[in-house]
Amino acid sequence: MYAEAILKKGEGRTLKSGGAWVYDNEIDRVEGDYENGDILAVKDFDGFFLGWGFINTRSKITIRVMSRRKEHEITEEFLEKRVRNAWEYRKATVDTGCCRLIFGEADWLPGLVVDKFSDVLVVESLALGIDRLKPTILSLVKKVLAEDGIMIRGIYERSDAKVRLQEGMERFKGFIGDPFPTKVEITENGVRYIVDVEDGQKTGFFLDQKYNRQAIHRLCPDKKVLDCFTHTGSFALNAGIAGAREVLGVDASMTGVKQAEENAALNGLSDRVKFTCADVFELLPELEKKGEQYDVVILDPPAFTKSRSSIKNAVKGYREINLRGMKLVKDNGFLVTCSCSHFMDPELFAKTIREAAHGAHKRLRQVEFKTQAPDHPILWAAEESYYLKFYIFQVCEEL
Repeated sequence: MYAEAILKKGEGRTLKSGGAWVYDNEIDRVEGDYENGDILAVKDFDGFFLGWGFINTRSKITIRVMSRRKEHEITEEFLEKRVRNAWEYRKATVDTGCCRLIFGEADWLPGLVVDKFSDVLVVESLALGIDRLKPTILSLVKKVLAEDGIMIRGIYERSDAKVRLQEGMERFKGFIGDPFPTKVEITENGVRYIVDVEDGQKTGFFLDQKYNRQAIHRLCPDKKVLDCFTHTGSFALNAGIAGAREVLGVDASMTGVKQAEENAALNGLSDRVKFTCADVFELLPELEKKGEQYDVVILDPPAFTKSRSSIKNAVKGYREINLRGMKLVKDNGFLVTCSCSHFMDPELFAKTIREAAHGAHKRLRQVEFKTQAPDHPILWAAEESYYLKFYIFQVCEEL
């Protein structure tokens, strides 16, 4: 027998609108025996069945729902269907050589991320219930991929995010199964990279910008390009592969800069694509003072805010770098600018760019607006799944 979580009258609005979360203050009571991490039934105040989910009373997100149908209990057969659907979706929408294979709630496997880098998987587990199901899910992933002739060489876990502590779980990082060399070569948009799945940021490489990086190719032939917050050089290298005359990539991490330089050498671009370790906020005004001008300026910063409480400071940061970036763009050149913070919503990000343009005395013509790659699907009922905003603008002098 499963325990049952009964919601308060009028609660469960997120769940009823298509989301997957039930918060602690929405639950009236839990009937039956359970342990944190267990699957239970979720019912409305009047007994109406709402779904199957796993519970963790240590988390503010107390229940994460995996299925809404009473007949769909969380069995191995059910999990295989979820995994198979996720893989079929990727095959239909993206290049699967390297891709995000499972994207948590957007694939109805809440709290789980699985990235595929060639023949290596990197997994991040952020919720207690999904952590218990993780061995079964990963076995099913290998089975489903093998049916398409893809044999997985190894799996590395990067469950080292602080949010695990809120679930009452320890942070973990290490091999699942046999060890293997953790520097993995991938190719994306014709660019080769060495991905460090053990010590790189997040799962080792930011797959969500795949087609946004491709979108800059037509802007870059024979151009001078500045790539800020370059990380391991992805936008800079795409500019180089596309035929840029001169590229400078900037990052505050010397580790990132060294990896970027290795990637440039791997692609035979070291003569045209250079990198420097510097604070972008300090470097942009210095470049402006020197009179530097670029045909294309790229701004791909880390999330300046990961909570609602720090939005005001984040807005100041986005406004500052966009203003400085616009001043470095030649007349009729291009600005590529992004935000990867969910809390910096599209309207606020657009407003901030508009204010930066006003402050820089520039006019903007929007060339393109994009979001994250399709392997990071946006589930309309789950706002947190929509986080990446990507613009290309032509920057013109005021009339």
